[in-house]
Amino acid sequence: MKGLFSTLATVWRIASPYFRSEDRWTARILLAAVVAIELSIVGITVLLNAWNANFYNALQDKNWDAFVYQLGYFCVLAALYIALAVYQLYLNQWLQIRWRRWLTQRYIDNWLLGANHYRMQLLGDAADNPDQRIAEDIRQFIDGNGSTGILTLGLGLLNSIVTLGSFIVILWTLSATAPLHVFGTEWAIPGYLVWAALLYAVLGTVLTHLIGRPLVALNFQQQHYEADFRFNLVRVRENSEQIALLEGEQAEDSRLRDSFGRVAANWMQIMTRTKRLTFLTASYGQAATVFPYVVASPAYFAGATQLGGLMQTASAFGSVQGALSFFITVYRGLAEWRAVIERLDGFDRSVNAASAVAVKPPVIAERPSETPAIAFKDLAVRLPNGAPLVTATGVTIALGDKVLVSGPSGSGKSTLFRALAGIWPFGAGTIAVPPNAKVMMLPQRPYFPIAPLAAAVAYPAEPGRYDNAKVAELIAAVGLPALAARIDEEAHWNRMLSLGEQQRLGLARALLHAPDYLFLDEATASLDEPSEAALYELLAQRLAAATIVSIGHRATLAAFHKRRLAFNRDGDHFALREAELDPVK
Repeated sequence: MKGLFSTLATVWRIASPYFRSEDRWTARILLAAVVAIELSIVGITVLLNAWNANFYNALQDKNWDAFVYQLGYFCVLAALYIALAVYQLYLNQWLQIRWRRWLTQRYIDNWLLGANHYRMQLLGDAADNPDQRIAEDIRQFIDGNGSTGILTLGLGLLNSIVTLGSFIVILWTLSATAPLHVFGTEWAIPGYLVWAALLYAVLGTVLTHLIGRPLVALNFQQQHYEADFRFNLVRVRENSEQIALLEGEQAEDSRLRDSFGRVAANWMQIMTRTKRLTFLTASYGQAATVFPYVVASPAYFAGATQLGGLMQTASAFGSVQGALSFFITVYRGLAEWRAVIERLDGFDRSVNAASAVAVKPPVIAERPSETPAIAFKDLAVRLPNGAPLVTATGVTIALGDKVLVSGPSGSGKSTLFRALAGIWPFGAGTIAVPPNAKVMMLPQRPYFPIAPLAAAVAYPAEPGRYDNAKVAELIAAVGLPALAARIDEEAHWNRMLSLGEQQRLGLARALLHAPDYLFLDEATASLDEPSEAALYELLAQRLAAATIVSIGHRATLAAFHKRRLAFNRDGDHFALREAELDPVK
């Protein structure tokens, strides 16, 4: 019971904000319309139940006029039912896509807000495969492939409750007009048809839950394994060149087989459990077809009720039993849906944890600088597990400085840049940055979205912000004149271009955005020394007033910088200190 209330609370927390959002009035009107139609459909079902008695009585009495009248009455009810069902589906789908669009945007915003997506990876949390959680799990939460989902389940539950309330009165009344007959003896049991339906439904529900309960965990695992398998396939596609060069096809084949093996093994467990559950529910459903006749027919054969009364009783009994058996009908889909809820809840918790770690002390704080310089004060950069990595105290980088940063691999050079960018909160101390300063980080492997080349180079600026001719001129200036002619071509540039070409485009991006502070994290490491020198000269010409801070290992870089900061071992961590500008060791 505690788990049920916890699940309902989670569903409410995920679902309810939409009805308080900017789209709330449209959402509320659509939901009210869908609910009103559902109630109307239940009302028609009640009318059809009464129609059953009159229609079959007309058949038994061979009353042609009554028979024709009942046929016409049925046609009217059927036409209303069809119209309501069609518009309910239409309005339901309209609400689904609006709800899904809002919820998807909310999850994307929370995921990307303030580098949350990056910190979630650093924390190593359970929010695996965020692409699946945002694209697939949200869809299943809302529409559930049409068989489950919050609207389908919610309307189904509402239908069951209203149907139960409507037909239980009818069935109780019929219990009095057609009393129970057992072996020729009449038993006056008030509402015996209601108690029979309740007993039948409770027995089926308990057995269904006992057999199907493991499906929740199995479906959760299945989604996890499926997502991992898709992710591994994408990784192979994205790194096909390296795999081919290393002749790693056999290793990848083995890894993919193992990944799919987990998918298949878990699916086999789902199959076994589903087989047992289907055996029960199918048997339950078939028995439900004749069970009401078994209960009500003795009264008919005893002459206590007519054929119409028997058919009305069977119809009402079926409606009550069906309403009480709602969870049996949807159990497997409900197990899958609950797994979706747990995954979305886990994603929410991971987003919140990543947000909290950025503000919960101790953290590296960024504050406005009183001078046009970046300054580190009592800075202590740590790893996510709390282990010390880098300290920097009294280090200042003034506007216009050209600084070379050097140190052994693994000493924390790139991590210091991440802290300066505000995406690495682990540690203590402050980093002072001039207000309104334009700061750009250029990593060793730059990122380019799948877009026209002009937009890819201008990223993260909005497409069209910079003139295409200007972008083409800069692409040619960094040594890629052939690419400058393909400025409007859309492609996957990270896959098409060599790392050296990507680094040239990264520098073109820096020249285009013209930052006040440019941090280069081995951003020219894949270029030969003459090309690297030419590009640094280009930066000196076009960004003469900018601060340029470079991480690099080549001795030749010293010629393009005026200061050097070195990472030196200091006990269990490294310390950033001023050093002589000599060839990098």
